[in-house]
Amino acid sequence: MATAVKGKVVFIDERCKACGLCIEVCPTHILALSDNINQNGYHPAYCVNMDQCIACKSCATICPDNVITVYRL
Repeated sequence: MATAVKGKVVFIDERCKACGLCIEVCPTHILALSDNINQNGYHPAYCVNMDQCIACKSCATICPDNVITVYRL
């Protein structure tokens, strides 16, 4: 029986400009903007439920500032 691919999403919070593109393209809808503010005054994106990440890398691909890395577990 094949197991589903799981992933881990890592953000570089201080470089995120909160554009929201990653949130829009996430097929599992597990990304959101944080209530915290980074050093540049933005609310960085984060993963709400890492257990549902399928490691599709859509978020990392669309990020214009290259702040997202996705790992397959």
